[in-house]
Amino acid sequence: MVTCDHFSYHEQPYSSPGEGEFVVRTLYLSVDPAMRGWITEDPGYFPPVPLDSVMAAPALGQIVESRHHDFNVGDIVSGMFGWQDYCVGNGRGSKSAHKFTPIHPLPRYLGVLGGTGLTAYFGLLDVGRLKTGETVVVSGAAGATGSVAAQIAKIRQCHTIGIAGGPDKCTWLRDELGLDGTIDYKSEHVDRRLTELCPNGINVFFDNVGGDLLEVVLDHMSTWGRIVCCGMISGYNADRPQPGPENLFRLITRRVRMEGFLVPDYAPRFKEARRELSAWLATGALKSREDIRVGFETVPTTFCDLFTGANIGKLMVKVADPNPKH
Repeated sequence: MVTCDHFSYHEQPYSSPGEGEFVVRTLYLSVDPAMRGWITEDPGYFPPVPLDSVMAAPALGQIVESRHHDFNVGDIVSGMFGWQDYCVGNGRGSKSAHKFTPIHPLPRYLGVLGGTGLTAYFGLLDVGRLKTGETVVVSGAAGATGSVAAQIAKIRQCHTIGIAGGPDKCTWLRDELGLDGTIDYKSEHVDRRLTELCPNGINVFFDNVGGDLLEVVLDHMSTWGRIVCCGMISGYNADRPQPGPENLFRLITRRVRMEGFLVPDYAPRFKEARRELSAWLATGALKSREDIRVGFETVPTTFCDLFTGANIGKLMVKVADPNPKH
């Protein structure tokens, strides 16, 4: 189990940019469940973060020095800048940066217009092959990705049920996001509630949790249903791997397709997705909620809060404000 004690603070001057390089001042740092796997193992798509090195993380920043012809001082950029105040980049590979002109509040570009929203978009529409009028269940529905996936299902006029932990989260999902029903897994019997809310079965299950919850939902999948394996946060910070569901035979008898995915696979279509997500935001069809902690020193605590269910919406840390003089 990873705790705050596994992180340490280190300070040193950043180097001046060389030819073809630039310096980014971090403004907002992303805190995501997937980063748990990056610490201790090779997840197969991202190299493990070595001990005594900067923790990898998506971030938003502003260029404060530049010797790169494509990046100017004052530009707002996003990239894998890591848990650090300043980052020297060159626009290529692991030091790449995406320059953009914000038309929405900056935190949106780490959340609903960043990896969070893109994951929900492609997971639900491409992997889940969502059709209008279907019954959709989302676990971790009050989290960063789950809340966007649930809203996209509603935009596509689906009967949408969100599973979350605690009355505050369920109230937000129902009253603010307009879900058709919610299940508080901490106080309600999930199996019985799914029977009540999804009497004809579940067409698409967008799963962020895994574990015992996945096993329960499997019994409610309809014939030709689709399970989108987005995450399994219930076991990310466990000392031992969790056992798998005992009822996987349901996949055969009901011809259910269960598929995992990684959002970088859809990189050529990111602009397309962002355009649609941005349009939904502009019309109010899609709502965004960020849980923003303030101060670089709060990063380890904020990260550990991910695994206690303490946040609603996208969790991030604000490090600095952009400099309007640039």
